[in-house]
Amino acid sequence: MNLKEYKTKKMNDPEFAKAYEEIQPEMNVIRAIIDARISQNMTQKELAERTGIAQTEISKLENGTRNPSIKLLQRLAEGMDMVLNISFTPKASARK
Repeated sequence: MNLKEYKTKKMNDPEFAKAYEEIQPEMNVIRAIIDARISQNMTQKELAERTGIAQTEISKLENGTRNPSIKLLQRLAEGMDMVLNISFTPKASARK
């Protein structure tokens, strides 16, 4: 059984599905940080140098052990020469 099959099977458990849905916003932020950094061909160390944020803190953000503030997200965006956008999406649209 691969990961996708395992997830599909686990999503049939209402308790698991609820917990999975609850962590999605956090996982989306983590994925966005990682994807943005990689799209700039930048290492955590390089991002740390550009932002003044310790590489260990960037690692914690990317592995989910630290939650970023809006100010911190803004610093990361600026360090990657990007604009920070935050949006609210209707649930029906988000599930498509």
